[in-house]
Amino acid sequence: MATTLNPSEISELIKTRIEKVKLAAEARNEGTVTSVSDGIVRIFGLADAMQGEMIELPNDTFALALNLERDSVGAVVLGDYENLREGDVAKTTGRILEVPVGPELLGRVVNALGEPIDGKGPIDAKMTAPVERVAPGVIWRKSVSQPVQTGYKTIDAMIPIGRGQRELIIGDRQTGKTAVAIDAIINQKATGIKCVYVAIGQKASSIANVVRKLEENGALAHTIVVAATASESAAMQYISAYSGCTMGEYFMDRGEDALIVYDDLSKQAVAYRQISLLLKR
Repeated sequence: MATTLNPSEISELIKTRIEKVKLAAEARNEGTVTSVSDGIVRIFGLADAMQGEMIELPNDTFALALNLERDSVGAVVLGDYENLREGDVAKTTGRILEVPVGPELLGRVVNALGEPIDGKGPIDAKMTAPVERVAPGVIWRKSVSQPVQTGYKTIDAMIPIGRGQRELIIGDRQTGKTAVAIDAIINQKATGIKCVYVAIGQKASSIANVVRKLEENGALAHTIVVAATASESAAMQYISAYSGCTMGEYFMDRGEDALIVYDDLSKQAVAYRQISLLLKR
């Protein structure tokens, strides 16, 4: 038996259906990839892109906008760029690069994006933080009044390193620069200082040896290792220093002390120079 509906019932049914429809408007700036080479993409049409903004590309790939030109945007690809092609659609995301932070990263080896590479499973980080932020003003900074014990009596007695201070280690090849930094990390086991070791442009075997030494001495539990090996792209080597600093700032913001070792910044400078040349700056 057929059911008949009067006009008022039909009208109410249509109104109910319309009210249940959820229309979410999303405005996004889109552009077109005009060239892909050596990890650099040039995108036409992203007029609203910001400096340092994350650009969404196909195949779950992202790029970091570094050059804002009159008609195009130059960006470095964070990851594999071999599947990108001219004509691909690029979209702005409205956010800058963020990396996971927190105590969950202690004892782990991660890449420049905070992704685990030690084979110990995923990292359940509760928070992320932007790699670029405004530094605290001079008025809000405490004076350097407390030392960091490196474990070397000559260093601690003659040229002590203070908490809140930067120290440059200069020397020729194979003179023990890395050994001094690693021993300083190992010496923090009983001090409560959280450590971040950022390896930039090193061989994977060298980084593995450092991780093994930290583990053998019981220092890996209070250390985060950020690895950007020599085989990785210049973009990953460039941002690894910023990622490591962001992870250390998490502990600083909570009143804890953090020791960050960059090994070494010369490789990061070379990576930045390479990026600048490719972007024709």
